[in-house]
Amino acid sequence: MIYFIHVFYGLAMAYFGLISPGMLNMTVLKTRIDVGKIESVKFALGAAFIIFFQAGIALFFAEFFINNPKVIAFLKIAGAFVFFILAIFFFFQSRKKMGAKSKSSKGNYFFKGLAMSSVNMLAIPFYLATSIYLGSVNKIIIEFPYILYFISGAAIGSFLLFYTYLFFAKIISNKIAFIAANINIILSLLFLSLGIFTLIKLIGQ
Repeated sequence: MIYFIHVFYGLAMAYFGLISPGMLNMTVLKTRIDVGKIESVKFALGAAFIIFFQAGIALFFAEFFINNPKVIAFLKIAGAFVFFILAIFFFFQSRKKMGAKSKSSKGNYFFKGLAMSSVNMLAIPFYLATSIYLGSVNKIIIEFPYILYFISGAAIGSFLLFYTYLFFAKIISNKIAFIAANINIILSLLFLSLGIFTLIKLIGQ
């Protein structure tokens, strides 16, 4: 039962903690609209696979991160930088003339999910903070093998969240033409906002 509880908390933190529009779930939505369901599922699997290891790094090295706050600060700065780069990328993508809905599946979307999830530098601080909080209120045990169950739950929860986005993407593409037609500029503004918000938080610390 205690193992199930750790899976549940990992799943819940990943799903509800990241349910608002973010880098990965919005990219899943874009992939579903532009390419199709199969490739967006591959992307989601790749992204969730990396999240398993990111959550694992956060929990296995929790004591190290607590004793070295400069490492967390560096990850947050790197995360802000990545957000700005992605904002510029999707801005230029939005400037391109869009023809009919593309069904091209160039490239391996599983590896694209791996790559984009890998540059999400804020994942480790997120799982570090949530796991420390849950540990402090005696909801989880930050020790092996409990860590393994928690991060497995985090990976499952992340995939379920991505699947929620790609499931509703079809409805969005069919009924909300504005979002489907302007997904690149929406992503650009999202990443710009995330970058600015991250910098403001860093400056305010």
